Amino acid sequence: MRYLAYILAVLAGTALSFESAIYGQLGETIGELETSFYNFFMGTLLMGLLWLFFGKGKLSYAMEAPKWPLLGGILGVIYLTAIVISVPFVGVGITMVTVIIGQLIMSMVIEHYGWLGIKQTKINKEKIFAVISMVIALILIN
Repeated sequence: MRYLAYILAVLAGTALSFESAIYGQLGETIGELETSFYNFFMGTLLMGLLWLFFGKGKLSYAMEAPKWPLLGGILGVIYLTAIVISVPFVGVGITMVTVIIGQLIMSMVIEHYGWLGIKQTKINKEKIFAVISMVIALILIN
């Protein structure tokens, strides 16, 4: 099951690169905010159909859930809109490397402090070296 998770993560990264390139172009045509709206509108339609036919949970429980996890939707909008704006200026590759650097840094901080119910894992020199390597890669490809 662990290997399947790796494969799915690679596929998600591949899809994100395609999506970034596509939406970077669409953003120049219809506008950045309009592109983000289009993405979430189409995603809502698709997820609505998937939920209708395959959903097993109870969406109504969202009102009973703690409020802080519901902020994830806002973060998704910020994330996608930032990508739509960035890609036309710096390209897909640099945007993706920069996104990964941000993900690595914030992931290390979240895990180090055990925020949001995540298992606490201390920052170590290997993790710091990985981030430094990514920053060097960003400088070299830029």
